[in-house]
Amino acid sequence: MEEENELIAQRRAKLDALRARKMDPFGSAFETSGSIAQAREKFKEGESLRVAGRITAHRDMGRSHFIDLRDVTGRIQVYLQAKELGPEAMETFALLDLGDFIGVEGKCFLTKTGEPTLKIEKFQVLAKSLRPLPEKWHGLQDVEARYRQRYLDLITNEQSRTVFQKRVVILREMRRFMEERGFVEVETPILQSIAGGAAAEPFKTRHKALGLDLFLRIAPELYLKRLLVAGFEKVFELNRNFRNEGISRRHNPEFTMLEAYWAYANFEKIGNLVEELICHLAEKIHEVDTEKVEGGAPATPNGNLRARSSSPLQIQHCDAEGNIVRTINLQRPWRRARYHELVREVAGQDWFELSSEERRERATRKLNLEILPQLADFEVTQHVFEKLVEEKTFDPLFVTHCPKELVPLAKQNADDNSLVDVYELIINGVEMSPGYTELNDPDTQRRRLLEQAGEETQKIDEEFLLALEHGMPPAGGFGLGVDRLTMLLTGVESIRDVILFPLLKPKQ
Repeated sequence: MEEENELIAQRRAKLDALRARKMDPFGSAFETSGSIAQAREKFKEGESLRVAGRITAHRDMGRSHFIDLRDVTGRIQVYLQAKELGPEAMETFALLDLGDFIGVEGKCFLTKTGEPTLKIEKFQVLAKSLRPLPEKWHGLQDVEARYRQRYLDLITNEQSRTVFQKRVVILREMRRFMEERGFVEVETPILQSIAGGAAAEPFKTRHKALGLDLFLRIAPELYLKRLLVAGFEKVFELNRNFRNEGISRRHNPEFTMLEAYWAYANFEKIGNLVEELICHLAEKIHEVDTEKVEGGAPATPNGNLRARSSSPLQIQHCDAEGNIVRTINLQRPWRRARYHELVREVAGQDWFELSSEERRERATRKLNLEILPQLADFEVTQHVFEKLVEEKTFDPLFVTHCPKELVPLAKQNADDNSLVDVYELIINGVEMSPGYTELNDPDTQRRRLLEQAGEETQKIDEEFLLALEHGMPPAGGFGLGVDRLTMLLTGVESIRDVILFPLLKPKQ
């Protein structure tokens, strides 16, 4: 801490020295030739370019200096020569530190090693950095600090920049994919008087002017279905949802979902659509990896996890040292299996013929699972499924025909009314996407919601049921977790590594 305070004091002294020279240490607009990546594309010996960025390295050669300028798109080397710039400019240069922003104008040339370099003709101070960046440009070693000070993580960590650049690609390509298939992007309320569309604990707030308690949405489903009633046949929303529940490496209280509804479709058509979408996104992310490798990006163990796979549908996940721990195969077609069949495979072929007491005893004694006494019988089976099927499944698996108690908004199966026509897509040990044949019978829907609500009937969304009574066409719908999908496609193991600013407890 004492050393850091001394470095800050030195930087502040340089700040004062810049001001004493009648220079603004926090500069003004600077016209560039584009991003640093664009400047490298335009690079031609003898041509002039203007670039701006942060100083990330400085090599002092006495009367000449090499510095690296970096922005989010890449790095370029800059060369300064004292005799050409003159003493006044060099005195200003001496007041700069690693982390400062400058704009430069110079001529393109190649060094003896073939490095594209700008020979500076003039430069401008754009912003003085008053605190030193993490030591030696190796990035933040403290994992929590990476999340609390994401800006430093992004400055110093090639892997983090790559992950979030890929997330941008995923979101862009999701929109493009859905729009090309005739889906219309819409927006639905985040503040809702009844938090519906899923079984989850909401965040509560209050609107003072209306004297009204409101909730941050837990899902957009009930509003998107109103649009099916209104005549929209294909709608989707890239939405932020909020659930006042636990935090883990796979859960964040605020998360992003793609949710979509398709009139006159069913869960099987929806499954085909989602399978096609995820494979399309995997191919686009593979293109990003290929471009980075061809562009000369460093293939560090942590920095380029996907570059090792030659196939876009073979997703390699690595540990911190870069060792491959698993390869997930997205090659189509994906396996589809019924919920009951999968449970029988792990719990015994007679599982559903046992009494509820026998199921509970087998789960506890033979399967070594912790079964809480308050769990209902169907919840005991679901716990077996989650622990012995879901968490151990890595390649894509569509789990179909689930018990109706688990999915109150889905249509019952025509042959077995204890089941609903749904899929639950599992990849990498987690639910990636639920998909339904949507329930459009308002009376059945009311009964299901009442069963789910129990004594809390005030949570029934009467406005949604009123809309449903006006007629909703048969439809298929799905949700797809953007955060978990990004984890899958980038090879990271914590949801905090794909959310720019994850929720953290404040420092005391």
